[in-house]
Amino acid sequence: MSGIGWNPRITTATQPYTTATQCAALLHNRYTALQSIMKKSNDILMPEFERLLKNGHMVEFVPRGVSMRPFIEGGSDKVILHECKRPAVGMIVLAKVNDTYVLHRIYKIEGKQIILRGDGNLTGSETCTAADIIGYVVRLKNKDGKRLRLTNGTIWRHLPTGIKRFY
Repeated sequence: MSGIGWNPRITTATQPYTTATQCAALLHNRYTALQSIMKKSNDILMPEFERLLKNGHMVEFVPRGVSMRPFIEGGSDKVILHECKRPAVGMIVLAKVNDTYVLHRIYKIEGKQIILRGDGNLTGSETCTAADIIGYVVRLKNKDGKRLRLTNGTIWRHLPTGIKRFY
């Protein structure tokens, strides 16, 4: 192809970066700064989501992350939340766990302890109480606005354990 060449030199508005190490350092710094901004936006948005849900409104947003794959595609699919009055096994909930917000499925309820786990997580779980749950997912949409299948707790609960991890 004539007229098209590959230039390994990566530049920013202020200075060129000629080595992969310099480029990686720049990208890492920008990623760290973006994480800080996103953390601050969660600290602002999530309490507002909680207030809206408690006042009877529904909240729609695009979650991030991969812990609910393949069921929810972070950064693409939209979730619609409603206030959660009675948590049940199988529900997908937004909860505050150790100063972090997670959108995970209720895996088990043991007394007042609610154990959450992402569908894509083979190991690991979080523990919270009903008071930590902000809302539950009532509807899913893909990036084109098409409604996605939402498994209810009954269907999910009766799947064999091995399939639950990949459903």
